[in-house]
Amino acid sequence: MSTTPQLSERTSKPRKARGKVVLHATGSGAAQGFRLRPLQVTWEMTRVCRWKAAFTRSKKDATREVNHLSTAEAFHLIQDVSAMHVPLLALTGGDPLTRPDLFPIIEFAASRSVRTSLTLQPTPNLEASIIAELKACGLIRAGFWLHGSTPALNDSYWEISGLYRRTLDIIGACHEVQLPVQVNTIMSRRNLRDLDSMIELLTQLDVALWNVVFFVPADRDETAVTLSADQHEEVFAKLYAASKHVHFQVKTTEGQHYQRYLLRQREVIPFLPKGVNDGKGLAFINHRGEVSPSRYLPLSGGDVTRQSLSEVYRDSSLFVSLRDSSRLKGKCGRCPIRGVCGGSRARAYAMTGDLFASDPCCAVRA
Repeated sequence: MSTTPQLSERTSKPRKARGKVVLHATGSGAAQGFRLRPLQVTWEMTRVCRWKAAFTRSKKDATREVNHLSTAEAFHLIQDVSAMHVPLLALTGGDPLTRPDLFPIIEFAASRSVRTSLTLQPTPNLEASIIAELKACGLIRAGFWLHGSTPALNDSYWEISGLYRRTLDIIGACHEVQLPVQVNTIMSRRNLRDLDSMIELLTQLDVALWNVVFFVPADRDETAVTLSADQHEEVFAKLYAASKHVHFQVKTTEGQHYQRYLLRQREVIPFLPKGVNDGKGLAFINHRGEVSPSRYLPLSGGDVTRQSLSEVYRDSSLFVSLRDSSRLKGKCGRCPIRGVCGGSRARAYAMTGDLFASDPCCAVRA
């Protein structure tokens, strides 16, 4: 389930409201709404990240990835997002701070009433003063990656020491200026047994939102760390239990079947919410301007340097086909709540090569 966060300004004061599971848009108009506009657009501003380049790729490779949308193209994209009334524009990278136009882009988005979040890397260039400036420009939330509750777990993922402590320090700087914080965690077999400790850490950090990204393998060599169907259910149970007492919101990415799990916890269901999925409420724009259904589904429906985002999202054959649940195959196609869940199209494509195949990591025995 990929979901859209509830966006609200938040202070660092303790809140009385309990944690919430962020659900999909609901009602008969939701499907029509998905056709007209995404609920979230994620834009990869750049792939350049200097600390990653220093450790993982040559200078030649890093230089080759400098190409990205120009400032004018970025402003045009934001105007299109504004015209579509997209609830959230999520900026990510690489390291967005490597773009000298980052602050003007955020200011321009705020001037067009586009609510903007930004995922940052804890590089030495990210200072507390920059966090304050981002907040002043109109940023509504800062995001960070934490893949474990300990330095050993998190830093081993990146193969760079010191990132865990650096990330926690920057989160503290966000609290100083009352900028809400989102933490993203890729959930795989590497950190499955760390889930309880991670929930405790996020509670201590007073985050606003936890985005649990269920691992999608890039190739067959990575399937060994992908959670099994039963392990997905185990994580779902812990997330659901945590949502009853934590003060942060819980969001899932590429965990569409969590919505099915949530529905089964209720005795009476007055309506079935319409599920957000890859290309159905979501759009991802890479650093070159290519528009994909999600960050984890490497298929392009068009290019915002040649056509508008609205045209790609509404009319491209790729996006239109993904909004047609009758194309689903196997148990996903037979599932009575396929319109609510639909399985991860990214995971199905990665593990089977078929965009409409059943999600291999769903425990339903249909």
